[in-house]
Amino acid sequence: MLYYLFEYLDKHYDVAGAGLFRYISFRAAMSVILSLLISLVFGKNLIRMLRKRQVGETIRDLGLQGQNEKAGTPTMGGLIILAAIVVPTLLFADLSNIYILTMLIATVWLGFIGFLDDYIKVFKKDKKGLAGTSKIIGQVGVGVIVASMLYWNDQVTIKVHTAPGEASYRTEQQAMSPESWKEEKSLKTTIPFVKDNEFNYAWLLPHTWRNETSLWILFTLVVVIIVTAVSNGANITDGIDGLATGTSAIIGVTLAILAYVSGNYIFADYLNIMYIPRSGELTIFIAAFVGACVGFLWYNSYPAQVFMGDTGSLALGGVIATFAIAIRKELLIPVLCGIFLIENLSVMIQVSWFKYTKRKYGEGRRVFRMSPLHHHYQKLGYHESKIVSRFWIIGIMLAILTVITLKIR
Repeated sequence: MLYYLFEYLDKHYDVAGAGLFRYISFRAAMSVILSLLISLVFGKNLIRMLRKRQVGETIRDLGLQGQNEKAGTPTMGGLIILAAIVVPTLLFADLSNIYILTMLIATVWLGFIGFLDDYIKVFKKDKKGLAGTSKIIGQVGVGVIVASMLYWNDQVTIKVHTAPGEASYRTEQQAMSPESWKEEKSLKTTIPFVKDNEFNYAWLLPHTWRNETSLWILFTLVVVIIVTAVSNGANITDGIDGLATGTSAIIGVTLAILAYVSGNYIFADYLNIMYIPRSGELTIFIAAFVGACVGFLWYNSYPAQVFMGDTGSLALGGVIATFAIAIRKELLIPVLCGIFLIENLSVMIQVSWFKYTKRKYGEGRRVFRMSPLHHHYQKLGYHESKIVSRFWIIGIMLAILTVITLKIR
């Protein structure tokens, strides 16, 4: 909204400083500052209100050190994250941009699903929360909406360079000339370790099946699987103080870098990566996302004053997945979101092995002392803070590796 106000003031009244709002870097900086302020100020007031209303977390006794001390800690703190993402985006982003609209819808939708789950657990005193099928239907629903918006909208395109040769051999005039870029609608995405770093989902279908409807169905299936997997991965990772929040912030910074270079044709050409027009605006959104995570970490770091609940964890994972899809970097998720992946896999391995050994030997056996993986290390005697710090370090290494993959072919 402020974007349009200052654009009007700059255009019609030549107000000093109003032109700054044309720059993505300036609006991204303002977005992260405001999201931090909202997290810190709104978070303090929300925690006070949640304590007053006794909206506390019910902790199952898992035999973990210090677990009983967390009983009664306020939950539904994900509302802080949602507010700190949505408000700066509404103020500083171009709301006519299809990518921004897609991200806002995905954030609010998944946040609402998580809120319903937390509400049922806390106020209805039902420990199971929202039924698993209802949660999956909600995640599939947002996946269909995201896929439809990104597939059918004419703003969603890529540009390819028509000048011959590698980027390093092009002249500056060739790189910066609008005539040397060709805009097209495509299902191409980024894939690491191969020439040109490109993969087209259309290649998965025979030539005779490649019509708009079948390609939309294929793309929708891909989006639904990714959104569901990553949002559930973030949910599972949210098991100890600050783990999901800090990991999401690291992922967010990486996505901000990828969005900025993908939306700038000079950087895209220099790095020889896919240029996605209008996607640079997403930098404002992801800046708010990072600010929200860091601000929430103020209250969520050990010992946590508030838990995000499913309100926050489902939204965080969904935002990361949708954002990666929007900038066509979703196939980098297994590397970038490696923490979420290994947490998810640890649960799947534990459950599968337990069921298999129970059928074969009459008693269930375990691979880990407890799953998800962070609880395994707690059982080994590691303190929460040490586990979180080491997971963050691994997350940073994976983030660096993700960026490097763009040049490893």
